[in-house]
Amino acid sequence: MRSVTATAAKATSFARSQSAGKLALKLAAAAAIVTLSGCSWFSSKKDPNPPAPLVEFAQKLRVQTAWSVSVGKAGNFTFTPAYAAGSVFAAANDGTVMRINAQNGQTVWRIRTDTPLTAGVGTDGSTVVVVGEKGKIQAFDASGKPTWNAQAPSEVLSSPAVGEGLVVIRSIDNRVTAYDADNGSQRWMVQRNVPSLTLRNAPGIVVGSQTAFVALPGGRLSALALNNGGPRWEVPVGDPRGTTELERISDVSGVPALGSRDICAVAYQGRIGCFDLLNGNVRWIKEFSSDVGVTLDDSYVYAADFGGVVTEFARDTGAAVWRNDKLKNRMLSSPISAGRAVAVGDYQGYIHFLSREDGSFVARLSSDGSPIQAPPVSAGQSVVFQTKSGTVVSVVTE
Repeated sequence: MRSVTATAAKATSFARSQSAGKLALKLAAAAAIVTLSGCSWFSSKKDPNPPAPLVEFAQKLRVQTAWSVSVGKAGNFTFTPAYAAGSVFAAANDGTVMRINAQNGQTVWRIRTDTPLTAGVGTDGSTVVVVGEKGKIQAFDASGKPTWNAQAPSEVLSSPAVGEGLVVIRSIDNRVTAYDADNGSQRWMVQRNVPSLTLRNAPGIVVGSQTAFVALPGGRLSALALNNGGPRWEVPVGDPRGTTELERISDVSGVPALGSRDICAVAYQGRIGCFDLLNGNVRWIKEFSSDVGVTLDDSYVYAADFGGVVTEFARDTGAAVWRNDKLKNRMLSSPISAGRAVAVGDYQGYIHFLSREDGSFVARLSSDGSPIQAPPVSAGQSVVFQTKSGTVVSVVTE
C-alpha cells in the first residue's frame, strides 16, 4: 500500500490498480475516509484469473469505423457518450466537452470548462450537462454556450439524466437531486441510506414516463416521480448476502435499460431482471453478477457478467438464448445490439461482435488500445464507444 489519507465525516474508499484488474471498492463510514492507492485486496505473483486470449475466427460480418474523434482522457473517472438531436456528445476529465455530428464525425463545437470533470455527459439535445470536481454542475445550451451552474451535495460519478424539463443527478452520498433544466434551480432532493461497502462505480439514471429510474447501491432500483421526487415504487435487484461486508456488496450497475413497458437492470453479486414500468412488478429475474449494466432491444436483453461471460436473454421470459464464455476476465463493457450482431468492448480497446443468433464471433475491431469501460450508445444506424484514453468511435455494421 503506497498511500493512506484520512478525512472526517466522509466514507472509506478502496481503489484497485486497473492494470492488475482488481475491483475498486468504497467503504462508507460515518467518521472517516481512507483512500488506499495502488493496493489490491489480494496479492499474488501470478494472476489467478488471466484474461482470455483473443479467439481466432473467420470474419462473417462486415464492420467498419464510420468516424473517430479524440475528446481527451477519462483519468480515474468514467465518461459516457450521449446521443441526442442527431449528435454525439462527449466529455473528458480535463474539462473538454464536445458536440459531434453523428453522421460524419465533424465537430460541431468544442469547449473547455473551468474545472476538471468527473461525470458526463447528460443531454436531451437542448440542455447539455456535465459535473466537475467537488460536485460543480455546469450546463450549456445546444450551441455550447454556458447557461447555468449549480452545486451538488458531494462528488458525482454518474452521468446526469436530462429530460422532461429536469436534470437529475445522484451524488456519492446517495442523494438524488433534480434541477430545473432552464435555470438550474433545485426542484427536489431525496436522501438515501449509504451501505457500509459499495462499488466505486457510476450507477446510472434514466428519465421517462414522468419518472426518474435510479440505480442505487445496496441493490435497489428506485422509481421517483419527476414532479416532486416522491417514490412510485422500489424493487430489490440484488439483496446483500454473505457473512462479510465484501460478500454483501450488491449494487445495481450501469444505467437501467428503459423500454416502452418495462425497465431492466442488473446488480453486482445480485440478479438481473426486467420490471413493469408502472408498478415495478417483476416480469422475470435471475441470479447474475455484473458491474457494467445491461442493454436491450425489441426482443432481447444483453449483459456481461463480472467474469466476462456475455449472455443474451429473451426479453419477455428471461430465458438464456445463448452464452459466450470466450471473453473471460477481459473486463468488458456492457454489450449492445448492433444490427445483426451484439457489440462489446474490452480492456485492450477491442470491440467484439457476436452473432445475435448464437453468440459466436462474427467480427472484431480495434480502437486505440485503451480500456472501453463506458457503456456504448446507439446513435441512429451506428454504435458509439468511448475509450479510457478519450477516443470516441462510431461503428457501423452491414
